[in-house]
Amino acid sequence: MQIWPEHPDRTDVEVTVRRYFSLLRAGRFPEAEQLVDHTSVRHVLKSLWKGSVGASSDEERAADEWEQDLSWLGELDLADFAWGDAGGSFYVKVTYRARIIEVALGFWIKPTDAGWVLTGPSTLW
Repeated sequence: MQIWPEHPDRTDVEVTVRRYFSLLRAGRFPEAEQLVDHTSVRHVLKSLWKGSVGASSDEERAADEWEQDLSWLGELDLADFAWGDAGGSFYVKVTYRARIIEVALGFWIKPTDAGWVLTGPSTLW
């Protein structure tokens, strides 16, 4: 996981989140997990699917369809970062086919014995 010796600036953190998201979109989940003190990738993917493909379809879909064909990940992108006042937490909006979806990803910058790490993401509805 990415460890900073001092509290990282926003630019460094945003670069890490963009790299994390890029790895998710490419289906490189183990590598994405290495960048952050991570919650379940499966939970994140399921929430992103529900907020994008699942929300935009009138069709009945199998409960695990999002796991069978991950091509929908290529249609997701990151939008705006919204930082908390203290600079220790933020969320980032996500788009599907260039439209903001209801699910955002929340992250925290936390101190550890080794330095500062990025934790998350939580899925915010």
